[in-house]
Amino acid sequence: MVSRRRLDAQASEGINTEQEERKRNEALEKEMERRRLKEEKRQELMSMTSYVVMQKTAKYMDRFFIDPIVGFFFPAVGDFLSSLLALPFIYYSLFVIKSVPLTLAVISNVLKDMLVGIVPLLGDVLDAIYRSYSKNLRLITGYINDDKQIIHQVNKKAVKAAIFIVVLCLLIYWLTSLVAGAIAWMWHGITSLLG
Repeated sequence: MVSRRRLDAQASEGINTEQEERKRNEALEKEMERRRLKEEKRQELMSMTSYVVMQKTAKYMDRFFIDPIVGFFFPAVGDFLSSLLALPFIYYSLFVIKSVPLTLAVISNVLKDMLVGIVPLLGDVLDAIYRSYSKNLRLITGYINDDKQIIHQVNKKAVKAAIFIVVLCLLIYWLTSLVAGAIAWMWHGITSLLG
């Protein structure tokens, strides 16, 4: 119990403990409500169909090595399939989370995976190591969970990622042309030997 003299002294100094206590309680209630809403939003984002698809894609393509296996047995089809399966990650980061830096990071990882996958045989081995689907899922989950370290890392590298995307697109175009030229040259050599 607070003494009357103390209350009088606090009142003369302009300190109203009841008012301060009420403000503190209101602030705590607001913070608890903010956290509750944030958790509801997190649960909603993680239960969306597109998030579940991303989890399963990362699991099968990276953990069970489907990406390098398909790329090994069906070289061009595997790279095309990898690109298609990356679309939910791009959609989710751009339209659900609505983060341009996150989307740039996801696209950058997808293009790195494509660049690595274009190289026959060696690309398939590197695909097994790189695991772009798991990396993208980790970034997206970090944004959903409000992981400050991941968000800072992605935001810090956003401009570099944009430049890197342009460079990767040029490299992919050049490497694809090179591989296509080599295949055409070998095909011409084989048909001239047989014909």
